[in-house]
Formats: sequence, structure tokens, C-alpha cells
Amino acid sequence: MNEAKSTVLIVEDDLDIADMLNAYFRVQGYEVLTVNWGEDGIRSCLTHAPDLVILDIRLPDIDGFEVAKRLRSNRKTKDIPIIFLTEKRERSDRLKGLELRADDYITKPFDIQELRLRVRNAIQRSRQGSLTNPVTGLPEGSLVDEALDAGLERPEAAAMVISIQNFGRFHEIYGFVASDDLLRAVSLMVRDAVRDIGTSDDFIGHLTASDFLIITPKSYVSPLRERIRKRLEQSFDYFYSDQDRELGTFRNRQLGVVINDIYLPTLQPPDLSNLKTTLKQFCR
Repeated sequence: MNEAKSTVLIVEDDLDIADMLNAYFRVQGYEVLTVNWGEDGIRSCLTHAPDLVILDIRLPDIDGFEVAKRLRSNRKTKDIPIIFLTEKRERSDRLKGLELRADDYITKPFDIQELRLRVRNAIQRSRQGSLTNPVTGLPEGSLVDEALDAGLERPEAAAMVISIQNFGRFHEIYGFVASDDLLRAVSLMVRDAVRDIGTSDDFIGHLTASDFLIITPKSYVSPLRERIRKRLEQSFDYFYSDQDRELGTFRNRQLGVVINDIYLPTLQPPDLSNLKTTLKQFCR
């Protein structure tokens, strides 16, 4: 199975160092993005969150500490591992970095092999620590991969993907707090349906923030689909404000649910990579 490459963002204004790190980590099998200004680094993380940031402290616009502070204060980027590059290992720099939860420090001139190992270890630690969704508490990441792999070995297993339509529009208008409340409510309704109708061996997790996964025997798919669809469609209207209901703000882009499923024994080829690709096509 070919795993997706980890992405490393390099924020470094020394073009020679930036080019060298770019070339080196690409050879090591990483996807690499390079920017030379702190503000560009922040924008890059918000646009496409990398798996790790290599961040120079001395930058031409804002320093690396300000970049890290702003990344840590944003919900989308607060958990991205950061390795600081510094000219000298001054105590004041280390203390600032600790306050900002820096994952590591490398002093220039640095040993490229040491940096490679520190990058690898920081990414591994980050992934091991992100096994459940912070909003719903449901499994995600490698736990979902393990469940899918096990599902491929079950003779009657099916995978269901429950996708929340127009979640992005809802988030855009109401923000993180209301969006998190919605996701928690959906996760509870999905759990209740599986508890009441499914089996004790069923798995519930996340494929994406707004796409839920259930692995269950094929014979349970239809009753679960009907229960979940009915409960969610009955509930969505309560998440709108009275004003938006009256004005019809969401009339053309209202919350909805789409449920797709696949009977795992029919998957060809029957491997995890192909299954994940197939399920991602269902995500909204």
C-alpha cells in the first residue's frame, strides 16, 4: 500500500538553506512547501495545513515566535508540530519556544541527518496523539484505517458513509462553536442508532470532520440508513437561528444528509488503499 506523503512547510528567508532543505526532504519522500516570509507561512498553513513546520526564528517581516503564536492561537493550525531553526541556542529563545509549545529546536549550522530524524519523530508523535476527533471523541486517522483493514476480513461487512451536506455553509455563517455543537449532536444520533439497531461489534468513526463512518454487517445497513436519515433530517432545523429560519437564509443550501454504502467483499482489489479511495469519493 502506498501511504500519502507527509507535507513539510519550510519558512526560511535564507534562500540557499531553503533550497537545500527543499531538495533534501523531497528526496526523503516528503511533499515540501517553501516560503520566505512569516506572513506567507501563516497563510500557507491556513490554506493547506502541513504535517510539520520547519520555522526560522529570524524572518524579514515577523519573527518565528510571532508566526508560532498565531498558528497556536488558530483552531485549524494549533496542533501542527513546529521545529524552530535558530542561529544560536540562547536560553531566552528556548523559553519563548517552550511557551509556544515548540516541538523541537535545531541550531544553525545543523546536521541534516539529525534534522531528518527530528522531523520524522515529531510527525510520528503528532499522529499517535491524534487518534480521536477532539469535538466528537470518535476515532479517526489510524484507528479508522485499522477498522477498515479489519472490515475487509469480515465476510459480511459493509461500510456506510454519512455525509453532512452544506456543512461548510453552516460553518461560514455560524462559526466554530455552533459547528462543533452540530457535529456533536450528529455523532450522538449516529451512536444512538447503532446502539439501538446495530451490533456490539459495529465501528463508528470519522473519515473527515463532517463525514462519519460505520462498519456493520450488510443486513443492518438499510435499517441504520433509515433511522439515521430520519433523525438527522428532523433535527437540522433546530440548529438555525429564528431569524435565519424566517428569512430563508439556507433555503437553497440547507443542511442535509447523504448516506452511501459499499459491501466490502465486492471491493476489487480488496485492499485498504483502494477502500479509502472509494470511501473518499462519497465524502462531501
